[in-house]
Order: sequence, then C-alpha cells, then structure tokens
Amino acid sequence: MNAEQAEPAALNVGNTAWILVATILVMLMTIPGLAFFYGGLVRRKNVLSIMMQCLVLTALISVLWIAFGYSWVFGTDYMDGENSLGFMMGGFDKVFFKGMGINTLLEGVNIPEILFAMFQCKFAIITPALIIGAFAERIKFSGFLLFSALWAIIVYNPMAHWVWGGGWMQEMGAIDFAGGTVVHINAGVSALVMAIMLGRRKGYRTVGHPIPPHNIPFVVLGTALLWLGWFGFNAGSGLAADGLAANALTVTHLATAVAALAWMALEWIINKKPTVVGICTGSVAGLVAITPAAGTVDVMGAFFIGLISAMVCFMMVAWVKPKLKYDDTLDAFGVHGVGGFVGAILTGIFATQVISGEGGVQGALYGDFHQLGIQVICNGAAIVYSAVLTFVLFKIVDKLVGLRATKEEESIGLDITQHGEMAYNEDE
Repeated sequence: MNAEQAEPAALNVGNTAWILVATILVMLMTIPGLAFFYGGLVRRKNVLSIMMQCLVLTALISVLWIAFGYSWVFGTDYMDGENSLGFMMGGFDKVFFKGMGINTLLEGVNIPEILFAMFQCKFAIITPALIIGAFAERIKFSGFLLFSALWAIIVYNPMAHWVWGGGWMQEMGAIDFAGGTVVHINAGVSALVMAIMLGRRKGYRTVGHPIPPHNIPFVVLGTALLWLGWFGFNAGSGLAADGLAANALTVTHLATAVAALAWMALEWIINKKPTVVGICTGSVAGLVAITPAAGTVDVMGAFFIGLISAMVCFMMVAWVKPKLKYDDTLDAFGVHGVGGFVGAILTGIFATQVISGEGGVQGALYGDFHQLGIQVICNGAAIVYSAVLTFVLFKIVDKLVGLRATKEEESIGLDITQHGEMAYNEDE
C-alpha cells in the first residue's frame, strides 16, 4: 500500500482518555487548588479577592486562548523562517480553533487536537494565576484584570511558543517537560517585579510572621489539590498513556515528598517547630522544581531535585526575602521563580537516557555539559524577558487604570472595597 492509499490515523482511545483526565486535573490546580492555597494564606478580609482573581482568570484566559492564544503559540503560518513574526508567534491559522474538527488528530499521539489545545489552555490559566501570590492584599481589581490579560498575550504566549511551539528555545534543545520555564520561572520573575513595584503592604514587617494566615486548613486543602492536580500537569505532558507518563507521575510524587520532609526538617532545626504552612510550602517547592525534569530524570534525580529545591527555596523565603525587605506576599517568587529555575538547571544535570531513551537527552552528571549550558542560556533569557516585559506592562497599566489599592481600601480589605462582599458574617 503506497502513501496515497494509506488509511488515515485512527484515534488512540487510551491516550485520549488519559489527556481528558489530565486536562481536568490541571484545571483543578487553579480552581479550587490555588484559590484555597492562596486564599488560606491571606487575611480573612482578602480571601474573596483571591478566589475572585483565580475564578476570573479561568474565564478570561480561556476566552483569549481559544480566540488567538493557541494559534499564536502552536500555529504554523509564521513558522517558515521567512516572516519576522515567526520569532514571537506561530501565526493566525488556528484562531478560534479554525480547522480543528473532532476528527483532527495530533500527529504522533493521535488524540484530538482540540483536546491538546484545551490541555494547554489550563497551563495558560494557571501561569498568570501564580503571580497573584506576589501582590495579594494590595492590588485594584481593574488593574489586575488589565495587567493579567496583557501579560498573558505579551509575556506568556511568546514564551510558550519559544519553548513548546517550535520557537528558538525548542530548536536549541532546551528541556522543559511541563512548564519549569514557561510557567514557573515566567510567573515567578514577573511576581518579583510586581511585588517590588507595587511596594510593601501597609504594616508589613520583615521579621517573623507579622501577618499570619487566616485559615491554615484552607492551605492544606489547596496543597492537597495542587499535589493531586500536578499529576495531570506533569504525567499528562507526554500526551500519552505510557511508561513516560508513569515515570513522570513517580518522580513528581517522590520529589514532592522529599521536599516536604526537607522543609519540615529545616524548620524544626532552625525554628524549633515544624509548621503546617511550612510543610505545605515545601511540597509546592518540590512540585515546581520537578516540573521541567519529569520527562527526563529517574528516581535518583527526583530525590536530589526535591532535596535541593527545598533547601534553596527555604533560604529564599526565610532569609533572603527578609534581608532584602521586598513584600512577595505569598512567596510566588521564592517558591515558583526560584524553584522553577533550580529545577530547570538541575534538569541539565540529572537528565538521563534511562528515561529519555537511547540517543535522548542527558545531563552533566552523565557527561553532557552541553545540555546544562543550554538550560542556563534559555532560562537566563526567560528571566530577562519576563522581568523587562512585566516592568513595561506595569507602567502602562498603572498609567491607564492604576494598580495599587489605596491605603484606606487596603485597611478595610479588598473583599469589601473591590467586590462589596464579605467571606464571613461579622455578627456571627
């Protein structure tokens, strides 16, 4: 049978079923996972504002992604090397999912392309949602909404195209299995810029824990949902129900467990008591760090990634942040930005052909220092791009609608001043 007579590829039912589940799991990470995790960490007068921000981003980014975001990242009409726009975007050939019917399959894994697009949509949602942790309790809702929309278009979409959509980082060979660069470094660096430019919260102090969480059980619930959802995030990123997905799930779980225990041990040794918020934060640090590596490292690599990420992120949160006196409210930079960078670099060390296969990528530990160099260059470029563009967007949005809530609004709480609601009845 020649190529012209070959039958069209058949739908892979197993892969399709798994990516349907993985898509749902990734959405679970933002709502309700991140909403509860961040919502529990703030004061009770601001919990609704956090949950509102997570909810509205789920709606807003979904519309933008389906309208043109997916096409900009994974489209093809500017990817011929001749059009200068190909550097920043894929094109407009798939706007509003043009040409993507129910029988349009993604080559190689034979799942519906529309399912792949929706799987990627959940990544596009959670990335700007992570930045919420940096400016929680002091941002105007209107400014937040405009900034998030512009950030998704101008910062997230190009970065996703560079790494996953055929862009220059992917061509260089950068490893980012599930979003260490695209999601966590991108959001974490932007979070730091936003925290510094907005300034510290009213009454913020840098010693101890002057502003305690209002609901730690919410934090535990959010952590559990994030840990669960991350299996879809990482194990789903191979787009197939196979051994690679099983390995990604295994190393994700191990790195998270090691990071949680390491953070708890550090707190216990240094502060004399292991805290619930601490072990939850350590868990998230491990989840973040293993994300870029989940498709290329084995259990040994996962163990050391979890251990090292916990130690470095703990140092950033417990020592560097108070020393530098910036108010990253919920440690979006200290956990996501730093954890993402640590994980991306360690990927260049611990990647092994035991997982990637013969002829696949391997890290410096196995003799390939070239891969480590690629990781450093690409992630360094991601840091610069995210920081510069976030700075520019901050200036534009602040000029147009303003970003910082007034001191009076901040004192009353964003739930009342921005949304006219209270999470708790004061009479009870």
